[in-house]
Amino acid sequence: MSTRSSHRPVDVQFDCLPLRSVTRLDPPLDASPALIGKWKRIKSAIQNHGTHNSYYLHNATCRFFVTNNPNAGMIAFKFEGVLFTDTADSKAIRCCLSVNLDQENVPWLEQHVVDWFTETVSNAVIEEFNQFIQAGDSQKTKQRIEQLEKTLADSGGFLGMGL
Repeated sequence: MSTRSSHRPVDVQFDCLPLRSVTRLDPPLDASPALIGKWKRIKSAIQNHGTHNSYYLHNATCRFFVTNNPNAGMIAFKFEGVLFTDTADSKAIRCCLSVNLDQENVPWLEQHVVDWFTETVSNAVIEEFNQFIQAGDSQKTKQRIEQLEKTLADSGGFLGMGL
């Protein structure tokens, strides 16, 4: 007997901030402590990785379903960090993520399995981002990149931080 599951074995969700779109690195004066923390992490990502072909993923979760019942066999992680694409912005190639176990309902779960799934999050995110790219309108993306490059050239090569 075969039954079809209505859920996917891996569920990845994230908000995506193209780092090249960040024009200032100081948080608003009335920002909450949580928002200030996020601004600091984004600023650190820009300083460590640059802005070209890099995307900051945040408000992000990755859930793995190890049984056909999401109420018994789900391992969920929260993550945040940078995803890098190739030079044409057409394919995700790697990520640098901070990943933390958020919840699970797997009574037989052992720490080495949690560690393995923690490492697997990056691979799942890359695949999800590639599907996101493929589903998008690549021509519109190319036009946005050309506009950003024109803005960069017109500004003398400086975007952000009031330079």
